[in-house]
Amino acid sequence: MTATPRKLFLAFIVVLLAIGAVLPGYVSPYHTRVVMGFFMFAGLASAWNILGGFSGYWSFGHAAFFGMGAFGAAKISTALGAAAGSPAAMILPVAGATLIVAVFAALIAYPILRLRGIFFAIAMLGVSQVVTELVNNVSWIGGGVGVFMPSPVPAGTRPEVFYYYIFGALLLLIILVTYAIRRSKIGYGLLAIREDEDTAKMLGVPTEHYKIASFVLSGVLVGILGAVYGYSLGYMSTGSVLRLDIGLNMIVFCIIGGIGTIWGPVLGTAIMLFITQVLLSGFLDIHLMITGGIVVLMILLMPSGVLGFFNAKRWIRFRERAR
Repeated sequence: MTATPRKLFLAFIVVLLAIGAVLPGYVSPYHTRVVMGFFMFAGLASAWNILGGFSGYWSFGHAAFFGMGAFGAAKISTALGAAAGSPAAMILPVAGATLIVAVFAALIAYPILRLRGIFFAIAMLGVSQVVTELVNNVSWIGGGVGVFMPSPVPAGTRPEVFYYYIFGALLLLIILVTYAIRRSKIGYGLLAIREDEDTAKMLGVPTEHYKIASFVLSGVLVGILGAVYGYSLGYMSTGSVLRLDIGLNMIVFCIIGGIGTIWGPVLGTAIMLFITQVLLSGFLDIHLMITGGIVVLMILLMPSGVLGFFNAKRWIRFRERAR
């Protein structure tokens, strides 16, 4: 019996999961951290994709949710007096930080989603800057001087291995959530909003509800990753988690892999981390310049991303033109 492409793809995913489960035992701590970083950024890009990719509302300010998750978990952990060396002690702070991000996203969702296009993108960038200034200047939060986080890593466990599995599990969860949304009624509604919001509303799509739901869910998932990242740092300041490049990376990784697709953000993250961490590791002085040039070149050659470029029909047309 011939294996279908779907079965082959599922088998490939199972093999990757099996390799990922045992990988930390066979690679160095450095490479474990690199893969851990891949898990985190792929999760961030996939979470951003729920809003920016599916609905077409590009947010330049998702770093605000990331930073709020990190500092929210830090303050709750401090208030509870969480003990170091206890993985269970981080559950309540992360849950509390998630609730904070959810409430904040829900409060700003309706007014800010009344904007469209570049106006929405700039407004979200402004939200990120406001959050950064508040965290940086409100002494109670402590973003300006830095905040210590109690380590939940059990004694005898390598920290990078501990967070490797947590970020890996979160990435898997976000991919499953993304897949469920994409195949659901709300997913088709978001795609209709992306193509023509006014027409979608005329056809009966509850555009406001769908936009708010995707906005809050996207922010919450980013906030969870931010909370865990704060724990992985141990000590963080505003410059550690409320960075503009974190929000921009989410967008770039989606664009490179294929925005609005399920696997595009993951593929784009893998490609960019391979380029920056492996191919350009010996060019630290001109690292950013080369990376920027590669990103521009890839966008020019593959405006719909790697997955869009290798779409069957486009690939056939490319081959015919090359003859």
